[in-house]
This record gives sequence, C-alpha cells and structure tokens, in this order.
Amino acid sequence: MKSHYTWCVLVWWSSLSTLALAQTGGNLQSADTKLRFEAGLHSPRLTSLRNGTEAWENRADETLIDSVIIGGNSLPIEWNLNSTESHVDQKIVSFVYDSISPRLRLVWEWEARSEHGPIEHQIRIENRSSREVWLPMQTSFLFDWRVPTEYKLDHFYIEKGADTPSKIGTHRTPVPDEYQWEGTSSPYALSRQGEEREIIPYFLVERSDGMQTGWYVGIEFSGRTHLTLARDGESLYGEAGLNPDAGRFRTRLKPGEVFETPRIFLGATNGGPDATANVLRRWVREVLTHQDAWRDPHYPFTVNNSWGGGTAVNEGIARHMIRDSADLGLEIFHIDAGWFRGLGDWQPDPKKFPHGLQPIADEAHARGLKFGLWADWTQAALNTAPEALNVRSPKVRGWLTTDLPASWKPEEFKGQTIDIGDPPAKAWAMRETDRMVNDYKLDMLEHDGYLVAEGCDASDHPHAPPDPLNRCISRDAGFVFVSGSNSTDVSYHAVRAYYDIQSNLRRKHPGLLLEICNDGGRMVDFGSAAHGDYFSITDTYDPLSNRRAFYDASFVLPTAMLEAYVESWPRKSPSSLESFRYMLRSGMMGWLSIMIDTTTWDAERHKAAREEIQLYKSQLRPLIRDADLYHISQRADGVGWDGIEYFDPQTRRGAMYAFRGSTKTEAAHRFILRGLDPAFRYQIRFHDHSASDRIVSGDVLLTAGLLVQLTNPNSSEIVFLEALPTPSNLGR
Repeated sequence: MKSHYTWCVLVWWSSLSTLALAQTGGNLQSADTKLRFEAGLHSPRLTSLRNGTEAWENRADETLIDSVIIGGNSLPIEWNLNSTESHVDQKIVSFVYDSISPRLRLVWEWEARSEHGPIEHQIRIENRSSREVWLPMQTSFLFDWRVPTEYKLDHFYIEKGADTPSKIGTHRTPVPDEYQWEGTSSPYALSRQGEEREIIPYFLVERSDGMQTGWYVGIEFSGRTHLTLARDGESLYGEAGLNPDAGRFRTRLKPGEVFETPRIFLGATNGGPDATANVLRRWVREVLTHQDAWRDPHYPFTVNNSWGGGTAVNEGIARHMIRDSADLGLEIFHIDAGWFRGLGDWQPDPKKFPHGLQPIADEAHARGLKFGLWADWTQAALNTAPEALNVRSPKVRGWLTTDLPASWKPEEFKGQTIDIGDPPAKAWAMRETDRMVNDYKLDMLEHDGYLVAEGCDASDHPHAPPDPLNRCISRDAGFVFVSGSNSTDVSYHAVRAYYDIQSNLRRKHPGLLLEICNDGGRMVDFGSAAHGDYFSITDTYDPLSNRRAFYDASFVLPTAMLEAYVESWPRKSPSSLESFRYMLRSGMMGWLSIMIDTTTWDAERHKAAREEIQLYKSQLRPLIRDADLYHISQRADGVGWDGIEYFDPQTRRGAMYAFRGSTKTEAAHRFILRGLDPAFRYQIRFHDHSASDRIVSGDVLLTAGLLVQLTNPNSSEIVFLEALPTPSNLGR
C-alpha cells in the first residue's frame, strides 16, 4: 500500500512539475536579445523576442516530426514533455520530449553563450530503440510573428562572392503583403544563369519607418540549407534549417545515434545593418571562431601566394619568393596548386621539388615566415601510387560520389570528390591531412575545390540511398556533379565529417591555421567560421571584385577572416604608382594575400609595397581585428567613389579607406562618418598627403562629413582619425 501511495505521489508531483514548467516556461537574454519560451505538453514554443524597446510575438508552435519509418512502415509519434529531464537556467533552456513507441527522445534547446549578441538553438533526436529508424525533415526553426499591417519592413541579406561577385551582392528589399522569398546555401554555390545566387545563410528584418528595430537569424552549417520569409496580412513567417527542396528528405538513425538539426542563432537588433553587424561580428569571433588564432597579435597575417605564377611553382621559384617575401615584410609563404605529383596524390612532384617540401618549410621558417600549402584533399584522379586516390581503385571507387565513365579524365587541379561522409573515406582524409601537416611542417593548410559532397548516388554510404527516378548528372569541366532526392542528407553527413576532420587537425596541431577557399567563396558561412580561421571570399581578384566581396561579407563575419587575393592589375599595361596602391589597398581591408610574382616589380613598386605592408601591420591590422566597421558609401561600382570606415570606441582611433573609381568628373567626394562621439574633436591625418592634416569636431564629421580629393581616377587614400584627449566643449 505504501509503495502504491509513493508511486501515486510521484506521478502527481511529476504531473504538477510538468504543468508548472508548461505554464512558466523559461527566459534567456543577452544585452541585445530577450527570448521567452513555453514548454507545452506535446510541443514547445518560442513565444516572443524582444530588443528592449519592441517585442515580436511568435504565434507558431514548434512543429516536431510526427512519424518515422521503421522496417518500411510509417509509425506515428506522440511527444510528451519530460519535466524531470528538462532544464532551465540563465544560460540554457532545454525542454525534453519523449516518445514511448517508438522509443525516441527529442531535446529542444536554446543557449546564450555570450553576454552580447544572438542566442542559439538546436534540436536533437536520439534513437533509444533497438531498431534502425528513418527520420523525416525536422526544421531547425519555425517562426510566425504577429506584425501590424501598417508596419513597413525591410529584408536584408547577403550573397556569397563565389566565382565573381554580382552587381548587387548586398540586398535591401521592402517586405510588402504577399512577399515570398527563399535563400539557399550549399558547399558548392554554383552560379547558374537565371537562378538566384546563393546567400551567406543569414538575414535581417527591420522596420523601415525610422525605428530600425528588428531581428535576424542565421544558420551555423555548411551543408544544403535554406531560409524562407513570407508576409501575409499580420503574419510574418518562415523557417531556417536543412533544405528540403531536393526531394522527400529522410535520414537514417541507428540505435543509440543522435540526429542534430543545424544550429541556428536568433537575435534582436536596433540601429540598422551596420549596428547589427558590429554586434554579430564580435559574437562570431567570441563564440564560434578558434580562439588560439586570435590570441596571436599578428592575426590576420600577410601572405605571399605562389599562384601569381600559376602551377609553375618549383623549388627555385619557391626559394626566390621566400626571400622576396621576407624582404617585403610578409609573414606567410603559401604554395598554391601545382606542387604535387597529381590530384589525389599529395606528394611533392619530384621534378619540381627534388628535395621535397621540408627544405622549403625550413627556409621559410629560417627567414621568419610561416609556411602554408594548398590541397584539395577529397579529389581523386588517375595517379596509381599506392597512397593516391585513384578512381579506378576498387576501394576508392566505393568512396566516390558517382561512378565515372571509362573515358573520364581529371582537369589540371580538379578531379572527382570522394564522399567523406562514408567512414572509410573520412578515416583516410583524417590520416592524410594529418600526414601532410607533419611531413611538410605546415603552419597553414588551405583546402580548395569541391571538397564536401553535395550529392552522391552510392547506396552503401550512411546517407539515404538515391532515388533512381530523381537523379541528375551534370559536369563542370572534369568534375561530375550528382543531385537527387538524397542530396541534403548527403551533404549533412559529409559536412559533419568535414567538421570532424578539421577538429582533428586543430586537436593535433593547435597552432595550425586553416584557410577555407572552395573555389573562392563557395563555403563562406557560420559553420565554416567555427572550423577554419579565414575565408577566400571571391574567386575573382581585381580591385573591384575584392572590394565588392568584402563589402558584402563584412556585414556578417569578422573582417579579419575575410581574405582578398590581390592579383596583378591592370593585366595588360603597367599601372601608375597610385593605381598600384589602389590595387593593394583593395585587398588590405581584411586578410591580405598577395598573389603576384613580386619579383617582377621594379624598385619603386617594391618600395611602395613594403611601405603598404608595414602600414597594414602597424596601423590597420589592430583596427581590422578589434574595431567596429561602417559601410559609409554605396557598394563599389568601379566608376564612382566608395569607402569603408573602421573606428574603435575603446581606443578612439579609426581609419577610413577612400577609393576613387574610373570617374573623370568627380575629383572629390564627401564621406559622412559614423561611430564617432559628437562631443570630441578628432585629429585627421591623410596618409598620402592628398590634403592637409586638420582637427575636426565629431559633430561636423557625423553631419557634414569629410571631403577627400584625389587627382587621378583609380586611386585611393587612407585617412586616420584619433580623438583628442578631451571633449571639444572642454578643450576650447
């Protein structure tokens, strides 16, 4: 009788606790964002988002998966809140739901990992049964905000700079009634004619009636994802998560395994895209990125890359470039494609490097440089060395994303991708990347090309098998693409394996720098930011493309992570010294990599480059690392003027980059500065002496602006700002 009574009390207490949790829910907040949650008996809900002055009320219950497939049969799921396992504190809200039959557990979790910025969310589903389960699509985040019909809203989002940045890049679009939008992201970001370009997986919605209050959402995953936004009357709704458009999504979950939706972040904002960006960039740096890299005061580094001479690099060229790099004051010597025996055979070409790469690394280190290397380590080709990825090898053939015809041949540095989501392929990649770092004494490893499988038609890999009726084959030069109904699940498994490989390198080589290239800007996203140290943001390297790609990506990612490769410009004729600086400075706003045979520069340009590199390291780099950034002009068009401003409110110092395009009619331009204190006076110093240095009040700079005059088209100036010790009203 006593045990029965105790059991009744426990059931009563559990029911009471569940009811209390359902009624009270939980709250999380940072300095910028306040979220409130409810734990319903069968599903949870984010009820509101607040930025301190305005609340966005959410009317959507979380839609949890309602069925699974076991043994070919569809079984319904009823989720029930487990209050005992649920948890709420100041940092985490974790609501746990259980399904009795089939035996599954779902954890709906939000976490505040910083005192500032957005709050993160993820859903985890654990298979607690003894049988294999197939899950349908579980979206990461659903929202349905109630918005008065009279509210005028703007939608702000950013394209990837993959291939060549488009003429738009940064989008700011009104959100009228019946608005419909979808943005997609993938590891490939192919720009096909007539299709929307892929986005960095993030968007901002804000009121456009002068309030500039709003919210933003982003996805921390490098696979096939999407974001949607629609408006219908008082409803502003959409979702963020894996992209379901490839076909009916399903993913396999073996007993004991856990499926994790891509983590998202959600934040409230006030003040427009730049104010949002200054919060978000710091949050990405603090929460997502590898902190060891930022602890080095030389980050972001200056680099000399061998691709200025294409694949011709050899031992003699490398040694010559190392000497010149040291003389210029650069900090990393980076060998790009062309050093290896063949694709998939990541050993030095004995004709080019008869002594291997170790002596090259030793010379770089002896001259005070770090040594970096290009590799496309998931690419297989036709080399027959025992350790090579040969597409004709039965083992490697089983790892490929698709069978290749007998006539297939690779390109010069592009082969066929293996699916690293397949455990044996992943294990090989882990060993091979670790070996390269050890054998070649690397300080930096760049990965390029189509690294992460987006589609695969293998039936024996962990991802869902292909549907033969929903499959498409396309080609890009020697590379064969596969797309089908299973493509999202393919990329889900491959990306998780890629993250494991990168994490393994970090664990074994704590000081190693990891560059994310992927054909220049195809994997620029928040998941990659957590597993690499910097991005190549575009595959086109002229001054205009570099500035456009930087303008776009700097709205969402730390500027120190945004690498511009500086290519010789103009290609057909020698440039004036002003144009030479214009070329260099177009790549000096973030991470600077020079991709030119610097030994071809005459003494005057060599001296100018050395001075610019020293300027970057001594005065610009501290701002690029730590300062706020303001987009103080329209995006560059190559004709008119454009500029950006860095300003650090802690040191009260800043710099403005001013670029005059090809215009012959506008010799002067006035830039309205931002982020300054109107009560202070500022020492203004024109680095190239295009005008006299002066002292100007913050109020004038914020309203009337700063006039910059440049005599010649395709030229530039860098203007430094420093607040004087006392406010202007005390110093008069």
